[in-house]
Amino acid sequence: MKTEQQVAIKPIIWTISGSDCSGGAGIAADIKTGHGLGVEVCHLITANTVQNSHQLLSVNAISVELLQQQAAVLMDDKPPSVIKIGLVANAEQVQWLAQLIEQIKQVIPTLISVYDPVGQASVGGSFNNLTLEQLSPLLLKIDVITPNLMEAKSLAKLDGLPDKNSAEKLANKIHQNFAINSIIVKGGHIHSDDRYSIDFCLHQLNQLNGKQDNQDKAQTAISYQLGALRIDSHYSHGGGCSFASALASFLAQGYLIRDAFTLAKAFISQGLSTSKQVSELHGHQYYGAFEQQGWPRNAECFPQVIDELSQQYQNLPAFNSLDLAEKKLGLYPVIDSLYWLKRLLSLGLEIIQLRVKNLAESELEQVIITAIALAKKYDTRLFINDYWQLAIKHGAYGVHIGQEDLQDADLTAIQQSGIRLGISTHGCYEFLSAQRLQPSYLAIGAIFPTKTKDMTGQIQGIDNLRQVLSLRPENKHKIPVVAIGGINLERAAEVIATGVESIAVVTAITEAECSHGISPEQAVTRLQF
Repeated sequence: MKTEQQVAIKPIIWTISGSDCSGGAGIAADIKTGHGLGVEVCHLITANTVQNSHQLLSVNAISVELLQQQAAVLMDDKPPSVIKIGLVANAEQVQWLAQLIEQIKQVIPTLISVYDPVGQASVGGSFNNLTLEQLSPLLLKIDVITPNLMEAKSLAKLDGLPDKNSAEKLANKIHQNFAINSIIVKGGHIHSDDRYSIDFCLHQLNQLNGKQDNQDKAQTAISYQLGALRIDSHYSHGGGCSFASALASFLAQGYLIRDAFTLAKAFISQGLSTSKQVSELHGHQYYGAFEQQGWPRNAECFPQVIDELSQQYQNLPAFNSLDLAEKKLGLYPVIDSLYWLKRLLSLGLEIIQLRVKNLAESELEQVIITAIALAKKYDTRLFINDYWQLAIKHGAYGVHIGQEDLQDADLTAIQQSGIRLGISTHGCYEFLSAQRLQPSYLAIGAIFPTKTKDMTGQIQGIDNLRQVLSLRPENKHKIPVVAIGGINLERAAEVIATGVESIAVVTAITEAECSHGISPEQAVTRLQF
């Protein structure tokens, strides 16, 4: 049983939206979503609506004076890490919200605001008559926006009927108009014969959670695209609200936008899948509420990552396996010199990685030649970090490539050479993407903070590690996973208990004498499994 100190305080999100008396959307959906995903939800109701599953009759706005009183009293003991905004009923509420976000950010610079633009009701009718000009003060303050394609068209002020291929153009235009940091355009509302629903995210790097890099004034944008099989369910009322609330909940728990985006998409697929059977029984006769099912853990509900790398290599055969049979890789030391390689090779390890930096080209090549020759004498799987050309040239067992170098590597050349490939990943988005390349193993980290590399914003923890492990397909070709980052003698057991095939360590061995008063060889013995 966890002690009081070990039980983490739940992150707090505020949802500021309308009340749907039919229970499907708005505040009701936000509360159910947030509670199911492990956050505390405080709610401020902007309007009471009169609606059911067939029609919207009226929208009755709440005064900004009352909303301000609620916000002020909540700030005293339940300040938010994320604010999720839905229905905004009038121009007065727009102005108040813009000022509220600005005021809270002065106290909480890391605050993230997520806006799900609610204009049209799914049953027909409008929630407000706000023009884009009237809405602009809020749009200029928010961090993340989650429109569907039709809403994105309105925000971008572009003519023509949007389709799934126009999401990137719309997102860029919205960013140009309002400088919103992250724009997620949902593709589920476009009716087509395409079996896939594709969502697009445009994200300005280093612009969320108060982490702007002031040394680099130029904003660098990156895009993420996720596809999922369309699920026909008439229990979808409140799905848009639930997506935005799920995204807010994951962001509140420290996930990067790419992983929060991935998890939110999986959350929606999971809910729609749950209600598919009952929806088929009732046909088109009933419009039911979306079913929030808690944390997405089923690999089948997770989306497919659509990126240039996986598309470029979609026909590339799988990389050679590690030939493990029924064995696990076990301990995976990562060392930076021939000295440490020679010291560890005689200890019966299945795998070692040589990660050398800052050597002249001629010296580097000779070190790699020597390392490969030494490892072959002991029949140890030696992976060379980064230098894939030299690994191929000198017949290394394998090469390990990080995300930052993956785009520049020639994966076809690596695969055709017959050497093995290991890839670093940091979170579910990168794991799903790298898994499609069918490497020899996948590394996931950093599990804990580490002295060897700054992993701010990418610390996975044990729960995330378990979740990532569940994303592997259940078949005999399951790719081995290596956990890495901050794993020491005290933490190793709980990492191994997740079921990983290997744990990678650096200082747990090389600094064992200083940290634990034991030899590196003794540390290896304790860490092996």
